[in-house]
Amino acid sequence: MAGYNEIKGLRVKYLSADPSNAEDGQVWYNSTSGNLRVQGIGVGAWSSAAPLSTARYLANGFGSQTAGVYSAGQTPPGTNVANTEEYNGTGWTTATSFPSTATSGGSGGTATAGVVMGGGAPYRSTSFKYDGSSWTATGALPTAADNISACGTGTQTNIIAAIGRTPSSGNAGTNTSVTYNGSTFSSGPNLNTARMYGGAAGTGTGTAGLIFGGFIDPSPNAMTNTEEYDGSAWTNAGALNVASSFPSGFGTQTLTVAQVKTPNYGGSEQYNGSTWSALPNTGLTSPGGLYGNAAGTTGNAGWIFGYPSGTGVEWNFTANTVTAGAWAAGGNMNTPRKAMGGAFGTQTAGLAAGGNSAPNEGIVDSEEYNGISWTEGNNMNTGRGWLACCGTQTAALGSGGYDAPQQDGDNKTEEYDGSSWTNGGNLNQEMYGGMGFGTQTAGVKAGGYNNSLPPGNVTAQTEEYDGSSWTVNPNSMGVARYVGGGTGTATAGLVSGGYRYSSPAGRTDITEEYDGTNWTTGGTLNIARNQTGVSGTQTATLLFGGNSAPVTYSGHTEAYDGTSWSTRPSLATGRNGGGGSFAGTTSSAFYAGGSLGPPGQTNATEEFTGETTAANIVDITTS
Repeated sequence: MAGYNEIKGLRVKYLSADPSNAEDGQVWYNSTSGNLRVQGIGVGAWSSAAPLSTARYLANGFGSQTAGVYSAGQTPPGTNVANTEEYNGTGWTTATSFPSTATSGGSGGTATAGVVMGGGAPYRSTSFKYDGSSWTATGALPTAADNISACGTGTQTNIIAAIGRTPSSGNAGTNTSVTYNGSTFSSGPNLNTARMYGGAAGTGTGTAGLIFGGFIDPSPNAMTNTEEYDGSAWTNAGALNVASSFPSGFGTQTLTVAQVKTPNYGGSEQYNGSTWSALPNTGLTSPGGLYGNAAGTTGNAGWIFGYPSGTGVEWNFTANTVTAGAWAAGGNMNTPRKAMGGAFGTQTAGLAAGGNSAPNEGIVDSEEYNGISWTEGNNMNTGRGWLACCGTQTAALGSGGYDAPQQDGDNKTEEYDGSSWTNGGNLNQEMYGGMGFGTQTAGVKAGGYNNSLPPGNVTAQTEEYDGSSWTVNPNSMGVARYVGGGTGTATAGLVSGGYRYSSPAGRTDITEEYDGTNWTTGGTLNIARNQTGVSGTQTATLLFGGNSAPVTYSGHTEAYDGTSWSTRPSLATGRNGGGGSFAGTTSSAFYAGGSLGPPGQTNATEEFTGETTAANIVDITTS
């Protein structure tokens, strides 16, 4: 019987710690734990992914799992849009809009060298190339068409596409194809079966392509047909196990993963070059990616996104265990409240103070959070909502706020030492809804609202706190606003979103960065909003919830890397006006309280945990 050395070509190593780069099936002895260990063999699994900023389907997708593009499409109940978003493997970022609002076109290539061809409503023959930042027109299709499925994985210059529907064919479909060389389209050989397709029912390349599933009128409508292309002709191949009208898939001719119609539109199958076999359920539901799109240069890694909510899933075949980021329920506060303006501390050492709790405006209640439950603490001296907050559970700073008796801004400051609140120096300008960041002894308040402030009652003023008094910085923000998100330090701060009353009025998507003296414009939010929660630093910020037209109570979450914003998994319950863990991180945060609409405020807390990857290491035992 062959030993491990003969099988793997490796000796069993004697190590004090697990290796970080072990191969599948590698065995070693961990002297610290006293266990014989093995690196697990790769397995495939679906995991949830951060949603699109704009939920839509019938779109055009291309690129890879970590560098993908999703462009144009249709938003429910039927509005064509030109939005483009880019995926980095973690979240979506808004990019340059597509030149038209074509739906159900064909697409291929990479995130920096892609192409979208044709499309519908009405039928089009126009095509456009993408270079990672801009779109330019390229050669036209021989005929106007939509419901096109292209085989162009990883290349812009070697594509063959099956034409699904033309004005003359309608839903009966076609058996025609076209080839694309990076600049012009030419007629290709006919397929064996006429049909119309989903926009992602093709994988592989222009010389090794794969087409699967499809739809045809009259019945039976959904099809199982699969065909392979070898660079000169199409041949019939192994059929899907589940007939699927508009499947989405990614990969190569010899390794493709596809979503199929059953069960409940969430099934998936894998093609190995000859036959299809069942994979785990995707987790997408009716009708999910069947009307969406997919991308991935390999069958081992890809994504599928679609209708109705813009949610999607990723497929990974890996020896590591990947746990997707997500929000989960935490402990409820003792007092439901909204209009906090912010909160203090971290996910395991948090603080919430003030806010509004029906029927009272401007409460004094203060609570502490240990990551499991909230406990009552000593109250603030002055009840108010919409404070500008910063600091930690044991060194917090709250300034300004909504003064209920006079129904306007306040200039009071209070400090919390982990036990009690004491009054600090007053702000130079009374206001509520200012954005706070920094620490108790080096804090910043930016912007805010006061009924007497011209113009429009909103300011861009910046004030700095030294632990005893506030000083006005003559350098104001570029955009006057209030109830936005503030985070970071006094010399590396960030303000994002908020509400402005001029040029133009409404919720804003503008981000500004502060270096201790001056403000500069940062990356634009994907969704303009106010009344958000926030956690993190200037170069690693998590922004969540808020008020974003037309979604008043939003669950949308975005993360900032110092340059751009990208989506993250949404809150389970959308809301605005809650408090976020100011001193938290992009992988560990909480959002407490807030407004859900009627019946009003909530006491619910949600906790965010970022995506994690862990080696699939198993102890070898005998039994």
